Parts: sequence; structure tokens; C-alpha cells
Amino acid sequence: MLTRRHFIRTTTALFAASAASPLMASTWPDAAQKAAWDAEVEAGGPNPWGLHQRFLPQRIVANDGLVPGDIHVDAVARYLYHIEEGGTAMRYGVAIGRGDLYEPGTYTIKRKAEWPHWTPTRNMIEREPEVYAQYENGMEPGPRNALGSRALYLYLGERDTYLRIHGTPFPTSIGSRASSGCVRMVMAHINGLYPRVQIGATAYLYSPEGSVTAVS
Repeated sequence: MLTRRHFIRTTTALFAASAASPLMASTWPDAAQKAAWDAEVEAGGPNPWGLHQRFLPQRIVANDGLVPGDIHVDAVARYLYHIEEGGTAMRYGVAIGRGDLYEPGTYTIKRKAEWPHWTPTRNMIEREPEVYAQYENGMEPGPRNALGSRALYLYLGERDTYLRIHGTPFPTSIGSRASSGCVRMVMAHINGLYPRVQIGATAYLYSPEGSVTAVS
């Protein structure tokens, strides 16, 4: 089984919601609205959320043999790594699914969306109707949307798993097990990652049991 030891060696500082299905809505934000929302969620300096320094974006040295463009998610340290050309990777802090809702596996990113709509899955509504039933007809895009500013959609073959790597309106959840299965990122961070992720890239979500002590 792959572990984080396969892809991490050293780090250097870089200063620079839940499982959900797409809603086929008739309204989408235009470019001006998207730009205004991006400015809103990216405002406030490098760490207005008060996150621990280790959850801020950092460029790290990746082990040999990893495929540039792929994503690796460490379920123990709560890190997402995006492998770059030249032997480096960008590391971001994330939140993952709580309890047994986190689903380790190897996925393909087959869809991307800026300021997406969001609809909770039927399982989410049945599990927590007091939280999700009010959104059964979907939530419009915006800074309070559960998928936040960007979403990467994870597939197994041609099957949409309803798992996402996405922004979150709850940035203080980063570093915890908080979601209904998805991998959450600070919206400002996924905004930076998003244009560098290509359709067809592989996302590895590692099992906590298959991980080892973090290397720093």
C-alpha cells in the first residue's frame, strides 16, 4: 500500500462540504460576479483564518517517480499534495470526511467547476435531515455554498463517486475530520490549485491505516 513516505522528503515555506452531486440549475454567475467573489474569499492577507502555519501552502520536495499533475491526500496529517514538474509538489492543509465517511481510493478527476452549484446526496439527507433537507433542491453558487469557490469531481471509471475536492465556507475546519466524505480546502488555496489541475489527473486518497509519521 502506498503511504506518504512514497512521496514526501522535505519542506520549505512558500509565501505567496460534504459529498455532493451537481445541480443542473438555470442560473450561473457571470465573469464579473465570479471575480467579485474571488476577491472576497482571497482578501485579508496570507492567513486571515488563523490556521496553523503548517496548513498554509508550502512547496516541498517530492520523491522520484511520481507523476506531475497527480494529487495525493494524506489522511493523517491532513495534507493535499499536487505533484509538479521538476521534483517538487505544492502542499495544502485540508479537512477530510469524519468517521467512516472518508473513502480512501484511487480516483480520476473528470470534471472541474468554478463557483459550482451544490445538492446534498440522498444519503446525506437521510443521515442528517436537520442539516441537509433544507437544501434538497440545491444551493446556488456563492461564498456560503458548501462547495465553495472551486470543485474537482472524483470518478471511478465512468462513475461519479459524489466525492469532491472543493473549497469550504468553513476554513477553520481545515486540519480536522469534518466533512461528509469530501476533501475540503480553504477557498483561496483551491483557487490557486484549480488552474493547475488537468482533467484526467489521478487523485490518491490514502487510508489512515496506510500512513506513517509525517516527515517535515
